[in-house]
Amino acid sequence: MMDQLAATASMYAIINIFVEICSIALAWFAIQELKLDAILKRPRSAQARLLQIMLAIVLGHAFARFVLDYWGWSVSLKGIAGLG
Repeated sequence: MMDQLAATASMYAIINIFVEICSIALAWFAIQELKLDAILKRPRSAQARLLQIMLAIVLGHAFARFVLDYWGWSVSLKGIAGLG
């Protein structure tokens, strides 16, 4: 029983990591379309790149939380409806 719980928890962890990384990558891809030249003094500097990375992480994490929460709610609804 404990082995099965550990395996299930591990699978959820792997899925969460995968969704987080994919979401951050998608956010990075989307951020590349921003015209940062108008906002930043030196848009090609190391500080500007760091800002882009941090922005991608924040946006990607928020999107991943939404996706994972939605998935969790959907699974919960199946259990309530007796479909699971």
